[in-house]
Amino acid sequence: MVDPRITKEAEILINHSVCVKKGEYVIVAGNVDAKELMLELYRLIIKKGAYPSLKVGLPGTSYIYYKNASDEQLNKFPDISFNEIKKTQCYIGIHSDSNTRELTNIDPKKISIRGKVTNPISDYIVNQRDKIKRCSTLFPTQALAQEADMSLQEYEDFVFNAVIQDWNKLKKRFVYLRDQLNKAKKIRIIGEDTDITLNVYKKSFVADSGEENLPGGEIFCAPEPKSINGHIRFTYPAIRSGVEVTNIFAEFKNGKCIKATADKNEKFLNAMLDTDKGSRYIGELGIGMNPKIDRFTKDLLFDEKIGGTIHLAFGMAYKECGQPNNSALHWDIVKDLRKNGQIIADGKVIQKNGKWLI
Repeated sequence: MVDPRITKEAEILINHSVCVKKGEYVIVAGNVDAKELMLELYRLIIKKGAYPSLKVGLPGTSYIYYKNASDEQLNKFPDISFNEIKKTQCYIGIHSDSNTRELTNIDPKKISIRGKVTNPISDYIVNQRDKIKRCSTLFPTQALAQEADMSLQEYEDFVFNAVIQDWNKLKKRFVYLRDQLNKAKKIRIIGEDTDITLNVYKKSFVADSGEENLPGGEIFCAPEPKSINGHIRFTYPAIRSGVEVTNIFAEFKNGKCIKATADKNEKFLNAMLDTDKGSRYIGELGIGMNPKIDRFTKDLLFDEKIGGTIHLAFGMAYKECGQPNNSALHWDIVKDLRKNGQIIADGKVIQKNGKWLI
């Protein structure tokens, strides 16, 4: 018997996040560990009168690929995959790692090269909202529970609690805050070893209420790329392609990150920031506000939504925010403001120690 919470997550994805309609083509992509959720989505898509396509990954394939792929293979664009995606109206991506450290010892340059090659596909899925509706979500696994320092049962409770909410009710609060922040021109963020300022790009704040991410729970904008100045000490490790980078410090001058250090995997950090000419600029400022996410779990889909945190994304800015910065990289890193932190908009403190004052 299927856990009713899995069915509920699938229903939210189909009816709220991507709003599947009869006759649409829908891709559901995930690891075999997400089998239960993928099958529920498959069932619901068929009942909608739509056409599902399951893309089921096997654990270990990414490692085999990067360990053995030639330069020619790394640089080969996957035309067949892109052609299918361009004929698809909905895309649901499910994160369900069975080994979160699979690529730790892979040369980061290989990962960076492949990221640039396949960027047109991810850019299309993320930014062509008039052509494809997409949502990223998570299915709890033993590996993800271990990363979060929880038992699998505890982690399942945490995940489903954050996912299964009244998103229409939450949206009203998020939209109010979005509208207030879109009146601001300059944002200043103060915290431990942090003092950074940026200009907001053309009223670019957007509210995520479970449509593009499930769980949702953030408002985000694109900064003017050359407006960022100051420094920031990120609170939590940043994990990308299974590589954990800890105690990240970044310094900015006229928008560009001129210094980036870390206690662990600093070489990987800078390799990612050197992906292309846009990757040392910030494409997103996000503010976490999911009321059911209050702890760090080493999974960005949840961690960037922690209430009382902000995150900056190196690289690409979203098209819905005006896309003032382009890059094959988009890497969110989280700063906790719940202790001695402030968000200041046009000289007015609007959030203090993680609590909204507006």
